[in-house]
Amino acid sequence: MITKISNFKFQISNFLITPAFAASCPPEYQTDFGCLPQDNPAQFGAALYNIGLGFIGAVALLFIVYGGYLILTSQGNIEQLNKGKSYIFYSIVGIILAVAGYAFYQIVARDIIKIPGFTP
Repeated sequence: MITKISNFKFQISNFLITPAFAASCPPEYQTDFGCLPQDNPAQFGAALYNIGLGFIGAVALLFIVYGGYLILTSQGNIEQLNKGKSYIFYSIVGIILAVAGYAFYQIVARDIIKIPGFTP
């Protein structure tokens, strides 16, 4: 019974995930992270940065949820309340810094230096 359930989960995940990647990428560009272009370094860097932003966002969301949990379960304990607030604050600061870094990267590469491959 358990093998049938795990086999079903594998088939569902394979059905949902694989066609999305297979339709947009040639097989030689397919990676575990999705489609990473290998012929253009600028596109490769942008794709890698987007993966990093997604990872940063996911980790920040987990820390925001954990900080909220600490606040909700503090029961008047000031130390735990402040710890929860700091988790939430620094997670939001991390997201803002990551997005600002991406914006800076795009502005410098496209508008100021005009690196070939970055301009649309």
